Amino acid sequence: MAAAPRLRFAPSPTGYLHVGGARTMLFNWLVARQQGGEILLRIEDTDTERNRPDLTDDILEQIQWLGLPWDGAPTHQSERLHLYAKAADELIAAGRAYWCDCTPEQVQQRAKDRGGPPGYDGHCRDRGLERGPDTALRFRVPDNGSTTFDDLVRGTVTFENAKLEDFVVLRSNGIPTFLLANVVDDADMGITHVVRGEEHVNGTPKYLLIGQALGLDHQPVFAHLPVLVNEQRKKLSKRRDSVSVAEFREAGYLPEAMVNYLALLGWGPKDGVEIRPLDEIVELFRLDDVTPSPAFFDTRKLQHFNAEYIRALDAEAFVERARPFFAHGEATEAVLRPLAELVRDRVRLLTEVEPMVDFLRDDEVSFDDASWQTHVARHGDRAAAMLDAAVARLGACEWQSEAIEAALLEAATAAGFVNGEGRPQMAKAQGPVRVAVTGRGVGPPLYESLVVLGRGRTLERLRAARAEL
Repeated sequence: MAAAPRLRFAPSPTGYLHVGGARTMLFNWLVARQQGGEILLRIEDTDTERNRPDLTDDILEQIQWLGLPWDGAPTHQSERLHLYAKAADELIAAGRAYWCDCTPEQVQQRAKDRGGPPGYDGHCRDRGLERGPDTALRFRVPDNGSTTFDDLVRGTVTFENAKLEDFVVLRSNGIPTFLLANVVDDADMGITHVVRGEEHVNGTPKYLLIGQALGLDHQPVFAHLPVLVNEQRKKLSKRRDSVSVAEFREAGYLPEAMVNYLALLGWGPKDGVEIRPLDEIVELFRLDDVTPSPAFFDTRKLQHFNAEYIRALDAEAFVERARPFFAHGEATEAVLRPLAELVRDRVRLLTEVEPMVDFLRDDEVSFDDASWQTHVARHGDRAAAMLDAAVARLGACEWQSEAIEAALLEAATAAGFVNGEGRPQMAKAQGPVRVAVTGRGVGPPLYESLVVLGRGRTLERLRAARAEL
């Protein structure tokens, strides 16, 4: 019986958790949960100049918000520097690494002078330099042969060793590079699967060469996930795209919707059903089914997912989930509760909830200019007649939704909002009334909203809008 898998997610606290990193965490988590394994969290915090503890806390908080718990306590690479130093010494003793004092500018100039490919040319291989304040340790790549690995997403991948430059494994300040630290940690922690973004494909032969040079009997299963692209099919960039998980959280997305959508970036269930519970995704997910093609991060589709998850909430849960986004707290909640289910079915984001009911809470209404022009001004005399008729009939009807609907039907007929058969055109007739009482052309159902608003405030707003005409 095969041992349970052990996977890891290794964020760097030099930035926030972006959607690509969240997708990587999720895919690791899915494999671990499906096969009864573990997922470990390893913080790549060896870059002491750029690391910020608050960013570590933020990354952990976003992972927790997504509902993807890891196993055990997080490991910090900054606490394991002695292991990387020991590995570096072993590489030197085996003749597989050497000290180099070349600056980046010198490397670039030599490449330019020789007219060859960019990159390091092995200049210090045989100089016999000792360690100094300005020397970095480079791994000596074999001159011949090739390095091959099987990738669950990309198949068999082969790199010719001659095309790999001698790369740095220990910086001049004694801090290990990403490659050395991860090889040592993965072997030490018994990581069975390395699931990460495709930007790490070119580093994988270096990973394997280091492991072989250290005599590590360890070669995990690799899966390099497809790059995420925007609508222009360009790689997602924090300079031009929304990529921060925290940003989506603050915008009013539900974590369940976010996780469901992230699962489909490069993978899809064979039955074609996209919106489904996480436990079903765990059961169906297979790394072998992940495609190597770029995955389009479509925020409009994500909003659709979010709207579906919001609609699945009961009224109480909806109010509870929306509450953190209220600037006016209890005042907003009081006017929302009578309309909770109706508002729930009309919003895509939780940040849209309070603005949709603010006309019920506030004493004054400010008219959205575009809504006023579209639903009121363009109808001219008919809009004025509709507001007059609405005032007359709503002033006398019973104050409940069915009676309000009947009164406005009569008002529409009286104002001339009828089709060729003389039937009321309520889609148009409601426009002046809605804008008058809410300030906007869209919102929760009108009749139920007027019940909550009350007769007095409704009539006052209708008269005020009529005065504007």
